[in-house]
Amino acid sequence: MTIQEPVRETEGSLSDVATKLEVVVIPVSDVDRAKSFYTGLGWRLDADVAGQDGFRVVQVTPPGSHCSVIFGSKVTTAKPGSAQGLHLIVSDIDLAHSALDSRGADMSAIFHDASGVFHRSGADGRVAGLHPSRASYGSFASFSDPDGNGWLLQEVTSRLPGRIDRPGASFASVQDLASALRRVAAAHGEHEKRTGGNHDDKWPDWYAEYLIAENSGGTVPI
Repeated sequence: MTIQEPVRETEGSLSDVATKLEVVVIPVSDVDRAKSFYTGLGWRLDADVAGQDGFRVVQVTPPGSHCSVIFGSKVTTAKPGSAQGLHLIVSDIDLAHSALDSRGADMSAIFHDASGVFHRSGADGRVAGLHPSRASYGSFASFSDPDGNGWLLQEVTSRLPGRIDRPGASFASVQDLASALRRVAAAHGEHEKRTGGNHDDKWPDWYAEYLIAENSGGTVPI
């Protein structure tokens, strides 16, 4: 006679539990060299902890990122340089490209994909320059760390629907906010040309509506 185990009742689902990607582990061959490279880019040094038998953990975080990067000794069996396609999302790819280049990253030229969608592996389908209409998600640049771990910048200026759980707008830096204000100012200028008026008392509401919609994937005012 087989006794069947009672079915365990579960409450809720995974969608009810916050599941946040907060750490990415990359393989490096020289920990001090990697630490110097990433902190030289302006990434915050969170920890550098040594243990027994050569074990060592270094954690750094890119500016404004909720996800940190860990490397060290005996933290992964992956081959150094094998981490590829790591994306850094920026609101102004020209500014980010210049900043990283000035800090020692060997930056590629800015490019977009020939199909106008997501980039392909390696350099396949790369077309020099910004996306023709500078569409959000459409412009990229790449660089590698000293081991060859590959990073990409991707410019995102407005979010697709569903990418943000709750309506709202958040900015990780003064530069991000300034870039957003420049975009909304340009959009508001076009709005005034279409409507034929200068509604000075209404622009704060229009700006706010535009920024919230842009960040939450909603419909921006026109």
